Amino acid sequence: MPRQTTTFVCSQCGGETIRWAGQCPHCRAWNTLQEFTVKAQSRAEKAAAGRPLEQARPLPIREIPTEDAPRTALAWGELNRVLGGGVVPGSLVLVGGEPGVGKSTLLMHVAAQFAARGGTVLYCSGEESARQVRMRAERLDALAAGLLVLAENDLDAICSAISELRPALAIVDSIQTVYDAGLEAAAGSVTQVREGAARLMRIAKETAIPIFLVGHVTKEGAIAGPRVLEHIVDCVLYLEGERRQDFRILRASKNRFGSTEEIGIFSMADAGLREVPDASAALLAGSSLDAVGTVVVATLEGTRPLLVELQTLVTGDSIQMPRRSANGFDLNRLHMLIAVLENRARIKLSMREVYVNVAAGMRVAEPAADLGLALSLAGNARNEALTSRTVVVGELGLVGEVRRVGQLERRLAEAARHGFTRAIVPAANDLHQRELDVVGVATLKEALEAAFGLRVPSVLNSD
Repeated sequence: MPRQTTTFVCSQCGGETIRWAGQCPHCRAWNTLQEFTVKAQSRAEKAAAGRPLEQARPLPIREIPTEDAPRTALAWGELNRVLGGGVVPGSLVLVGGEPGVGKSTLLMHVAAQFAARGGTVLYCSGEESARQVRMRAERLDALAAGLLVLAENDLDAICSAISELRPALAIVDSIQTVYDAGLEAAAGSVTQVREGAARLMRIAKETAIPIFLVGHVTKEGAIAGPRVLEHIVDCVLYLEGERRQDFRILRASKNRFGSTEEIGIFSMADAGLREVPDASAALLAGSSLDAVGTVVVATLEGTRPLLVELQTLVTGDSIQMPRRSANGFDLNRLHMLIAVLENRARIKLSMREVYVNVAAGMRVAEPAADLGLALSLAGNARNEALTSRTVVVGELGLVGEVRRVGQLERRLAEAARHGFTRAIVPAANDLHQRELDVVGVATLKEALEAAFGLRVPSVLNSD
């Protein structure tokens, strides 16, 4: 008879304990332990599920072969960039994002590109019927002969289908709908999600079949389920973007086979997603670069330079509790830049409302955008626009110094390629750019003078 055990699992951190308690012994959260009964599988059941009956033996590290199976490069370079060069055989990839952002659409494109190479793709749908999956594939022009659809949420049936068919790629949409009949817990619970991901990971490693999982996200933006889910998989991808905007950003928060700094940019249309090869041109399309409060900064996403438009608005006067709002920019860093402008350049912003927006739904995190945002705020406060076709790069310190940034040559080359003629950059960088009129500044005061043609005393005495 199969042996049954009772365990208590924390819904916050996924930790286990054999006794119930009011507080989780791992993360110290209160009233988060849930009781689950787990049925241990027999040897025959493990064999039927495709699990190895023999234990793996330890090998000397020098005897382990070093040759790796080649990555499978997809048709979209943006996907290959985020994945680190392509899909690694036997990898387990988790794709998360807001409802309706396009996770299933993205994976249907991935399935079609695999099938176009002559491979078989198994698409396991636990949320939609086979007819609904076909309707999406027809809309996306992804009706490939090698694309197989399995409308099933029983984990045993999914694992058996993967083991028998041995497809080139397997997709499970989504991990929160898959359940193991041997666990007395509802689908989507901590135990079901963790055990389901663990079994799929084991199959991926044993068969060298790459498996993509779709994960739901919580209101906070994190993938639903235990945190251990992100530790099990090899790669965690987040698809970001507003429903009412065309652009979608694919980011890697974890990648065992590549960098986590790369992003992929796509546009959503009626026929599905399309990659955006020239991201800077797409992000600057329709921009009003001569408007007050608008500045273009040259950021770096992984190995690729991007030109991003920052917009600011300074309004009100003598407001007791002014509001600060930042969309796509760190709010704490905005507060720091406001303090630097007030104390080092005498630009009064403490009693005025400040709004910051990164155009096209982008998110800027690197400090190289500090100087650009500071100049945008200063120009907005004085109702003066930045000199036309000027790009700004530089990190701003608390004493008003402009610090050097990395890979400045690549950033300026990207700006020159898109028609910019002038650049305000840190003087500490070694400047060898001849295509632009490069102005090196060492302090915030020098940057304000170079940006708006102001003498430093007039800036210092401004109210």
